[in-house]
Amino acid sequence: MPDIDAPALIAAAREAATRAHAPYSRFAVGAAVLLTDGSVVTGANFENASYGLSLCAETVALATVSSAGRLRDVAAIAVIGGVMDAAGRPTGTVPVSPCGRCRQVINEAAQLSGTNLPVICGAAVGDAATRYLLSELLPSAFGPADLGML
Repeated sequence: MPDIDAPALIAAAREAATRAHAPYSRFAVGAAVLLTDGSVVTGANFENASYGLSLCAETVALATVSSAGRLRDVAAIAVIGGVMDAAGRPTGTVPVSPCGRCRQVINEAAQLSGTNLPVICGAAVGDAATRYLLSELLPSAFGPADLGML
């Protein structure tokens, strides 16, 4: 398990957020997933005009990890977000946390990797960040273990 450099993981999430496609909400979100070998995979939210088809940054990053066959290698995840300024960069000094759907998706990776994943919630700007364990954000989670998959 690699050491978690929270500031570096938040910085990667911030960089990812600059690539968010958020023309409707104007709320950019970036996520950075740390893998057990120390590599980082990022994702940004991707909105759709039909709203319900939009993808959250955390799910984009985790789907990328999964498509590489590495879902069991997730060691931590960081997320940041904020309203976009005129240049398209996220703003805000208050940490954001994953939505309920994303918490459930993160739980899939947590159960497959056998860890209570650290979730680092950072602000789009500044040093504010809060670190949680997934079990704090999603107690009594339902996942692969409940289906006899583990």
